[in-house]
Amino acid sequence: MRIKDSVAIITGASAGIGRETALEFARQGAHVVLAARREDRLLELASQCEALGARAIAVPTDVAKTDDIERMVQAAMDAVGRIDILVNNAGFGFSGTVEETTEADMRELMDVNYFGAFNATRAVLPIMRKQRRGHIVNVSSVVGKLAFPYHGAYSATKFAMIGMTESLRGELDGSGITATVVLPGSTRTEFFDVQRTNDGHVSAPTGPQQDADVVARAIVRSVTHPTPEVNMIRMFRVAYGLHGFFPYLRDIAGRQFYRRSKGKARRK
Repeated sequence: MRIKDSVAIITGASAGIGRETALEFARQGAHVVLAARREDRLLELASQCEALGARAIAVPTDVAKTDDIERMVQAAMDAVGRIDILVNNAGFGFSGTVEETTEADMRELMDVNYFGAFNATRAVLPIMRKQRRGHIVNVSSVVGKLAFPYHGAYSATKFAMIGMTESLRGELDGSGITATVVLPGSTRTEFFDVQRTNDGHVSAPTGPQQDADVVARAIVRSVTHPTPEVNMIRMFRVAYGLHGFFPYLRDIAGRQFYRRSKGKARRK
C-alpha cells in the first residue's frame, strides 16, 4: 500500500508512540485522523501534521466507549470518504499482583487496551472490505508474549491483541486487507510516569528500550511492506522460541526483571 494520500486513523495519538506515528504518516503524505481523550493535545498535533502538508482531523475519543469509536470512524468518512489504515495504539499501563487486581481494574484495562482495538477493528472492516484494501496495525507489547510478575493484568490485554491479530490474518486472506501486530519493548515515553498500580509497586523501564519515533517508523513500514509481526527488540525473538521449550527460564528471567524494575523505581 502507498502511504501518500492514504487515510490513517491513529488511536492514542495524544502522546508517545501514537503521536510519533501520526507525525511519521504526515511526513510521508498520508492524511491522519487523530483520536485520543485529550483534545488540547490532539489540536496541537493536528497543527503539526498540517504543517507537514497532511490533512489532519482531531476527534476526541475514549476508545472504551463504542459510541466514541463509531463517531471517530464516521468523522473520518465524512471528512475524507475512506479509511485505509487503522493503528490501534490506545492503552494504559498497570502494575500489581493478579491477586490484588480488582475486577473493576481488570475490566477497565480490557475495555481500553483490548476492546478499544476490537471495536475499532470491527467498525472499519466493512469499509475496508468495500474498498478491497486496508491495513490494521495492533500495538501490543513484548509482555503480550512473555508475561512478567506484577504485570499479569496488563499482559493479559496484550496477549489478547496478539490472538485477535493472528486470527484476523487468516480471516482476511484474499480480501486485500492485511493485519500486523507490533511488539515494542520499554519505550521512552510518559507510559511509566502515568501507569496505575494497586499495591504501591511502581515499575520502571527495565531491559532494552527504544524511542517512540523508532516504533512509529516500524509501524509505517509495516503498511508499505506488510508483515505479520514486528519485533522491536531482536533479542526477544530468541526468548519467544526458548519459552516454548523451557518455560521455567521465563520464570527465572521474570523474577530478575521484577527485582531490577523495583530497584529502579525506588531510585527515582
